[in-house]
Amino acid sequence: MPSRPRARGALAALVALFTAGYLAPYLLPTVVGRLAAGLGLDPSQAGLIGSALLLASASAGFTLAARVHRTGPRRAARLGLLAMALGYGSAAATGTLPLVVAGVVLGGFGSGTATAVAASGIAGRPDPQRASTLGLLSVSAAAGALYLTLPRLGGGHAPPLLALACAALLVWPVTSRLPDGTRARRDVTAARAAGPLPHRRAGAALAAGLLCWSLAQNALWGVSGRIGTVQAGLSEVAVGAVFALALGAGLAGVTAAGALGPRLGRAVPIGAGTAMIAVCVLLSATARGLASFATGEILWNALYPVVLSCLLGLAASLDPRGRWAVLVGSASSLGTACGPVTGSVLSETAGYPGMGATLAALLLLVAAPLTAVARHASGRPLVPGSIRRRGGAPAAVLAATTATPTALLPQVGAPEQQIAPLPTAPRHPTPATYHLAHPPTP
Repeated sequence: MPSRPRARGALAALVALFTAGYLAPYLLPTVVGRLAAGLGLDPSQAGLIGSALLLASASAGFTLAARVHRTGPRRAARLGLLAMALGYGSAAATGTLPLVVAGVVLGGFGSGTATAVAASGIAGRPDPQRASTLGLLSVSAAAGALYLTLPRLGGGHAPPLLALACAALLVWPVTSRLPDGTRARRDVTAARAAGPLPHRRAGAALAAGLLCWSLAQNALWGVSGRIGTVQAGLSEVAVGAVFALALGAGLAGVTAAGALGPRLGRAVPIGAGTAMIAVCVLLSATARGLASFATGEILWNALYPVVLSCLLGLAASLDPRGRWAVLVGSASSLGTACGPVTGSVLSETAGYPGMGATLAALLLLVAAPLTAVARHASGRPLVPGSIRRRGGAPAAVLAATTATPTALLPQVGAPEQQIAPLPTAPRHPTPATYHLAHPPTP
């Protein structure tokens, strides 16, 4: 069974690539904080650099949404990892602000490229939500370990950026398990045969909702370090320990989501989870001590990957070619990019409690359309090999919202294919056929 080891190797490569690409947003608080402390910047300036990193990541996703298979997953992944290593490494090696910004932007574009390749590959797997869950589990573990390690590596802006560059170098060897350019070129015809982008209304609503969803949470995440040190009165080591515990809770949440699988569906975790996250955001923003700050951060990070895995799985199910997965992921990166600046502006104008109330209200508003998309657009049509027994996804019948408002019925069965016409007998028999209809004469 040589295909199974190859499939597992490809999954491991996609998970590793997902981890490297998503690590920059997870380390955003310490990156922004170290930039402010190491380069003598004010919070708004450091937040702008963090936003530039994530904006470059989002632009890479939008650029590569329909080009990953044409370029080749292996080549695109290696280009992204190379950009990460060069960009973050050069930014860590210099203290000149323009060079730091240029390196961070190049590294962010590389992170977005790696994420786009991983999202495109995950969308083509039989169970994209399980693969997304494994990716979030991996990146949460890596980020938690770094939050425990980075405070002990000295000050300055270099350690978190070097960690991102080293992550790219560590992931490079596993890219050999991804499809090469030759296979990708053979897939171009299949990509064209897939037709126009399906489920446009559902995908557009999901992308817009996830943009606001990511903006609200990363606005708080970008200033969480300052809330812990300034408002809650904690040391950097204590804040790092809280973040590590929070990401550990995220590991537990992702594990629980993977164990439950599709039993709860996607609508309940997305809707109820977003509402609970809004409460956690408000609790963290109003924290005045260790107990309230740690409670808000830990509960928030336990819920965040559960809801995000459902959203990424929903985006992947809208198009098996992975186009919606990349576009929705890029919209999320765009919201994440605007998060630090939004958090800095709101915290300076309304204070941390006012910022928390504003972000919680935004999350409650965006929960409704995201839940509606999860209820009415449940995925791609059934393809051979996608039927699984109860307890595994995807199911045999998947509902699909089409572009017309009246067609809300589920699509059942495999996609309709053309049937080759069969030759029929002539209308009037010829002498030859008439002769063959009688038994041969002796």
